[in-house]
Amino acid sequence: MAAANCPASLKPISHYLILAAEHDKRDPVVAYWTRLYALQIGLKLSKKENDEQMFLISIMDQLEAFKKENRDNEAITNEVVAQAHLENYALKLFQYADRNDREANFNKNVVKAYFTAGRLYDVLETFGELSTEVTQNRKYAKWKATYIHNCLKNGETPIPGPMAGEGDDEFAELMGGGAAGNPSLPTPATPTDNPGPSIGFQPAPANTDGLVDQFDPLTIRAPSPPKDPEKSPGGFKAYVPDTPTQCEAFEETTAAGLGPELMAKAQKYCKWAGSALNYDDVPTAIENLQKALRLLQTGQDG
Repeated sequence: MAAANCPASLKPISHYLILAAEHDKRDPVVAYWTRLYALQIGLKLSKKENDEQMFLISIMDQLEAFKKENRDNEAITNEVVAQAHLENYALKLFQYADRNDREANFNKNVVKAYFTAGRLYDVLETFGELSTEVTQNRKYAKWKATYIHNCLKNGETPIPGPMAGEGDDEFAELMGGGAAGNPSLPTPATPTDNPGPSIGFQPAPANTDGLVDQFDPLTIRAPSPPKDPEKSPGGFKAYVPDTPTQCEAFEETTAAGLGPELMAKAQKYCKWAGSALNYDDVPTAIENLQKALRLLQTGQDG
């Protein structure tokens, strides 16, 4: 169902329907789960009006037909595989935007890549609670999309890379909370490579959803995720309090086997490896499998 036909009362889901339409041919798996997320949000927003009901039913029919046609696609029928696929896709877009941002290659494609990554991180809520890393990347991607867009619109030069400093409290108040599409201030850790100037955040509009209204997302296509592996972007590892040292973690795992958090991390590396192979990205698959093996053998992550 085209986003143009979306009832005004369901406007928040139109952003996801546009994103799904962009990926119908590029990556049908991304399109399916994004459209399903839009349906879930629409059902919560609906006031049971006739136009709303008809619109949502049409989305249900589209999803059901697609699922039947792709019953052999594990990324459609298996949520674990689907989650790994979407996480990998969103991360590659995020890394593309972050790399160009740090290199001061500012253009609408970078805005779109950040914006798309942020939306896809929303879609991951379909599979349950987001990890700390995903939550932080989502906030940062949405903020950066808005910040760079506003700078380009106003003829200003954006500041490349992560920024943190005195403007944090002011920006957090302007952004007004952590709901999807209206995130609180992202607080990435100090970047480890090619950091941007350490200055305060520049205030951005409270409504990051307004990005869709400020440029036509159908004419500005986000670049496809690159197949060449990229290093994880520095400065976006979430701070986890009371994290044990590597020696402590090793002692814990040798005494009582892998704890649940490390086991989950090893499983995630394996999922990412499988998803990378879907893109014929063998180096990334090998890298993630090696990380999983190291974690399982030594209890050390990295």
